[in-house]
Amino acid sequence: MTRIKLCGLRRKCDIEYANAILPEYIGFVFAPKSKRYVSYEEAKTLSGLLDKRIMIVGVFVDEDMELIASLVQEGVIDMVQLHGNEDEAYIQSLRKWIDCPIIQAFRITGNEDIDAVRASRADYVLVDSGGGSGECFDWSLICKLDRTYFLAGGLTAENVQEAIESLQPFAVDVSSALETEGYKDIVKMKRFVEAVRG
Repeated sequence: MTRIKLCGLRRKCDIEYANAILPEYIGFVFAPKSKRYVSYEEAKTLSGLLDKRIMIVGVFVDEDMELIASLVQEGVIDMVQLHGNEDEAYIQSLRKWIDCPIIQAFRITGNEDIDAVRASRADYVLVDSGGGSGECFDWSLICKLDRTYFLAGGLTAENVQEAIESLQPFAVDVSSALETEGYKDIVKMKRFVEAVRG
């Protein structure tokens, strides 16, 4: 079954919503420029409220490795998602600091991006339209992608079943489609999860 990642949680009620519907993953965004940014202290508090069956993914953009390692070592996050310009050298260096799965995100605009996805030595890749645009990319570009990936970008309760049936991703990742006026909406979260789980 396709797994679910609900990203950009940042309030106590968001955690309560996640506990009620039990996605496999939730994401905390540690990129200061994001409107969904959470501080390290906020993440520590929120992680303590989350059901232990849910894995926490920390989303970073060109972050200092020591800061990432501290969050992993303190048990605030279970996985690391790299969403900036991190290269293979960065990933290999980061592995010396942490012992947890790494997801590397890629913006898919053409076939050359698929070559980069295949070459990544991260544990998982995330394929996205990029920049939290809430828009889909051309799914035909990844129809023959032969590695485990998280699918993101423009997914909604209305189109996620089609995406799963046609692409069979390891996981689907959603954020903006779960929001009303910029905040997570439990009704939209439930609808998305129900659409994935059928």
